Amino acid sequence: MDPDQSLDKALDAVGPRLRALRKQREATLADLAEQTGISVSTLSRLESGARRPTLELLLPLAKAHGVTLDELVDAPPTGDPRIHLRPVVRHGMVHLPLTRRPGGIQAYKLIIPAGSPSEPDPQVHEGYEWMYVLNGRLRVVLGEHDFVMKPGEAAEFDTRTPHWFGRAGEESVEFLSLFGSQGERAHLRAKPKGRTDPSG
Repeated sequence: MDPDQSLDKALDAVGPRLRALRKQREATLADLAEQTGISVSTLSRLESGARRPTLELLLPLAKAHGVTLDELVDAPPTGDPRIHLRPVVRHGMVHLPLTRRPGGIQAYKLIIPAGSPSEPDPQVHEGYEWMYVLNGRLRVVLGEHDFVMKPGEAAEFDTRTPHWFGRAGEESVEFLSLFGSQGERAHLRAKPKGRTDPSG
């Protein structure tokens, strides 16, 4: 394939990727227009492929979605094996994305910086989440349950259940999160001998 065809193919794939990233964030075109200053009609045409993406349009979109320009246009790998994490701050938490592809199960390392404990504000949305605490103490409010997780402890839940998590004390908390926006669960393939996988 010649370079021109490769470029066309990469640009054609930008629209579906933009739509997937927006859906993943549960943002509307109007939300994105407000964040980027790009009109709703232009955003819609970009996602449908009717508008050819330009650098001026892609830069603010990459920033809004918390991804690199390379990830947005699916640039070919450079041979560098290092993972270049791009932290995003949302709701006072630092999100370090550990997966590069839009859609499917997403992996994150989350850090809640030290500070005064926050008041719980449970939220609901589509999806399924699995969490594992690395450092610190994580307070979890899940439906009628209110408990504290310590390093080495894990929890999984349907995010349609009202839920909230924050630091249990004033020290920082670090944890891993696997999140499936369509309700995908993280299935373990390998099982200890003589045990069954409760998740099916």
